[in-house]
Amino acid sequence: MKHLVFVFGTLKQGFPNFPTNKGVRQPGTFLTKERYPFYLVGERHVPWLINAPGQGERIVGQVFDVDPAALEAMDRLERISEPDGYRRIVLEVEAVEGSHPRSLSAFAYLKQAQHFVPAEVRFGPFPEYTLEHAALYRSRA
Repeated sequence: MKHLVFVFGTLKQGFPNFPTNKGVRQPGTFLTKERYPFYLVGERHVPWLINAPGQGERIVGQVFDVDPAALEAMDRLERISEPDGYRRIVLEVEAVEGSHPRSLSAFAYLKQAQHFVPAEVRFGPFPEYTLEHAALYRSRA
């Protein structure tokens, strides 16, 4: 069974953790239907999309079809079983291109609002994680 995953940070094609993303990319660029706060956080400049719908910006990202093994690898990277890890939730996203926008439900990895410490913000809020942001990122390993 395949799963759709919306990626907006280091798991995007061409970004630092993309090797973990074994999915097949859906054509085009996607936006979240809801607005979310998005920041670079901590000394490692980690991209945090905060689970606080209605705040922030509509977020730009990519959608991938992933199999269960690839989803499990992403879950490990995002530390979903750790108390301070990301949580995999379902978001509504829509394709940016085309005269007939298509909407999809996809998994995404968000941080819980209670873990957000404003003093740790290094940059943001912003709508899109760029290569300039990725250049600041430091992996955990």
